[in-house]
Amino acid sequence: MGEVVTLPGIPQPKQEEFFLADSRHIGYGGARGGGKSWALRRKMVLRRLMYPGSKGLLLRRTYPELLANHVLPLQTELGCRKKKGWLARYNAQEHVFRFVNGSMLFLGYCKAEADVLRYQGQEYDDIGLEEATHFTEFQVNFLRTCLRTVRTDLQPRIYYTANPGGVGHLWFKRLFIDKQYEEDENPADYTFIPARVWDNQVLMNADPGYIKELQKLPEDLRRAYLDGDWDVFAGQYFKSFRRDVHVITPRELPKWHKRFRSLDYGLDRTACYWWAVDSEGNCIVYRELYESGLTLSQAAKKIVEMTPAEERMDYTVGSPDLWNKRQETGQSGAEIMYDAGLTDLVCADHNRIPGWRVLTEYLEPFQDPNTGATTARLLIFANCVNLIRTLPSLVHDDHNPEDVSDKGEDHAAESVRYGVMSRPRKAKEPESAKTVIQQDKQALADKARLARRRLRLRSA
Repeated sequence: MGEVVTLPGIPQPKQEEFFLADSRHIGYGGARGGGKSWALRRKMVLRRLMYPGSKGLLLRRTYPELLANHVLPLQTELGCRKKKGWLARYNAQEHVFRFVNGSMLFLGYCKAEADVLRYQGQEYDDIGLEEATHFTEFQVNFLRTCLRTVRTDLQPRIYYTANPGGVGHLWFKRLFIDKQYEEDENPADYTFIPARVWDNQVLMNADPGYIKELQKLPEDLRRAYLDGDWDVFAGQYFKSFRRDVHVITPRELPKWHKRFRSLDYGLDRTACYWWAVDSEGNCIVYRELYESGLTLSQAAKKIVEMTPAEERMDYTVGSPDLWNKRQETGQSGAEIMYDAGLTDLVCADHNRIPGWRVLTEYLEPFQDPNTGATTARLLIFANCVNLIRTLPSLVHDDHNPEDVSDKGEDHAAESVRYGVMSRPRKAKEPESAKTVIQQDKQALADKARLARRRLRLRSA
């Protein structure tokens, strides 16, 4: 008879509920101190032991977090350094635990947005995301394509642990808290088990003062980390963004509006937006190109193709790195795009912090004096889905709170920042476009202006 090996630790009620959940997507947590790391780590191990030869993937956003929260504890819990009575051996080069029954648990991290692409083509029986709200929606959606199996003895699952806040706050809240599902999402696939520090009696007994430390936090962080309040978005950069204010139904725009485009190019993601500016300097972003894998010439041709002939563009403001010379061709990106038909490129102002400040001003809601409705200087057509999805999800940089963190999906926001920093010029509304009332108001304003001028001349 083989040696019996016992895993240390006993699950607490909330953790046991997490272990027993059987939907495809299982979320756990909501507040700090709820025992999330241990629960996720243990569940991934139990799945490997229950299903010989299975493969799991456990991820955190950075390697130091992965090492401290999972690699080192797992080496102890699985007896990796023991000569006898061990459950798995760890290969540090491949970042994988190989179990005695042939199962494997891979560990990884996705510090940069594109790091998730290293898992392209991989297959896992289950995936665990520790601090899931630190992952962008793009990263999570990509990882879901790796959850597949030909086995009939198990159901593939993704396990998520999370606190409120972070770049993934909005997608996690939509799925697990608000339960607002899209047409291709099955509500039965999603389960969330809330857990707070009071549910972790092991921590309470070991460190009863931890609650007092959480209670000392600023209100938004206290509500998020102690109470697990998902209506608080700790660290959100554009707090003034409101879907009911900034997102409007597409409509035909006046032809006299000034038009231009903003472009943030990257092979991993190209984000181009079409702008219209009215006579007050208010802007509407009305068209979106948001696509990965486009070469410079492909992106240029697509931008030109998406622009109707009757729309006269004043310019396309593009990211400054487009003017860097390519070693392989000696040409700059701007030159390649020019040759492909995008002939109106101008270099963007790349000052990040001043740019974010200006964008914040454009997003600030105010009351329209004519209609009384709440509006803003920057409005977005509802068809610009990626800008609407990613802009409110951006958070402050950990090291420079005035900057936006580059860990999020910021391509759309970068493009829009270039747009507002191009100092969009007001359009001049033709007389024929004005209503009779507007024409009367303009005539009165002109008469008053002329009267003031005459008064100044008399007094001179």
